[in-house]
Amino acid sequence: MGYIDYVPNWNSPLFRDGKVHTGWNAFRYAATRGQEVLMKITDTIGLVLKNKGDNRILSIAPEQSVYEAIKMLSEHNVGALLVLSNQRLVGILSERDYARKGDLKDHLAKETKVQQIMSSPVVFVSPEQTVDECMTLMTERHFRHLPVLQDDAVVGMISIGDLVKCVISGQAKTIEALQGYITGAYPG
Repeated sequence: MGYIDYVPNWNSPLFRDGKVHTGWNAFRYAATRGQEVLMKITDTIGLVLKNKGDNRILSIAPEQSVYEAIKMLSEHNVGALLVLSNQRLVGILSERDYARKGDLKDHLAKETKVQQIMSSPVVFVSPEQTVDECMTLMTERHFRHLPVLQDDAVVGMISIGDLVKCVISGQAKTIEALQGYITGAYPG
């Protein structure tokens, strides 16, 4: 008996044209139709980035002021910025960094440089790592954000929120499939 990640019902967006779309094909099929993509904890971070609505890489230079960084965090409604110098990742600056290293030590945001309070060296992941691996890393190290690098180039950043959405999506679809199976709506 094979392993079934998700058993779609007949009206499911991934059970169309007489085929069940799974894995990368499911992602492409749903993404081209603007539909929710089913995610699992075994999916790669590369897939999470592709499924993410907004995958802008927001960054600041280490020489810029903390005030500029805070302003950018607020304008983009994000919790962390990558610190890049000559297109290379040198640090990460989060709201926590400011609260713990800037605000509490009476540093004035306009006079303090990002490099003075950023977290460095940076822990990062590759697009090939799984959601589960990243959740474990973030939980153990108390991170909320992880940069994603491929061949030393930044390709994105994931947050704990991105990963939680992925897990919830997978759980909701599993519950739906099990309910369908129990009630006899199982298509097979």
